[in-house]
Amino acid sequence: MGETEVAGVGQGMRWSLKGTTALVTGGTRGIGHAIVEELARFGATVYTCSRKQDELDECLKQWKSKGFQVVGSVCDVSSRPDREKFMETVGCYFNGKINILVNNAGICILKEAIEFTAEDYSLLMSTNFEACFHLSQLAYPYLKASGNGNLVFISSVCGIIATALHSLYAATKGAINQITKNLACEWAKDNIRVNAVTPWVINTPMVQANAVILDLLASRSIIFVNSFN
Repeated sequence: MGETEVAGVGQGMRWSLKGTTALVTGGTRGIGHAIVEELARFGATVYTCSRKQDELDECLKQWKSKGFQVVGSVCDVSSRPDREKFMETVGCYFNGKINILVNNAGICILKEAIEFTAEDYSLLMSTNFEACFHLSQLAYPYLKASGNGNLVFISSVCGIIATALHSLYAATKGAINQITKNLACEWAKDNIRVNAVTPWVINTPMVQANAVILDLLASRSIIFVNSFN
């Protein structure tokens, strides 16, 4: 990275992502939204997605007003056909090269282990693990073509430690942590760096909409470690 400022993006920055391309899944809310803005603020051209067109349109409007280079399209990452169509669109938009992929989109279902249904299992696994792995496979040739690929998984502390009510969610994140290590070894030869970020409870709309988490917060069984609006 150079030490020049990001023209028109901020003052006093000592490095830049100008000229790079980034794909962030689930970028209209919470952690994903913050990642999109941070990458764009440093000059990257960002592509993102959401399941909801109106939510995506509103975010794109706000980002445009800030001078950020962000575009996006609708995609349900739990759907394999959606993922394939989405990545084809992204690959074309970025002319076959992606510098950064952040697999951020995910869901959380908290229940006692014996209460999880087959539907819960399928939804958690398809969204939190299968989607991330499949999107990484689809993005691989674009990351390799960039000559400097960076793959980031948004995992969770729950994939490392044991907590109540998180059995299936934790399993998906544990799988993410392991695939991160394997891909880091396998794709290093292609100049693709692979890392995972494992946050604790973040104050996001998903958390605020989850009554179980809010009850745990009220009882101080868990605490926030950061906050994104």
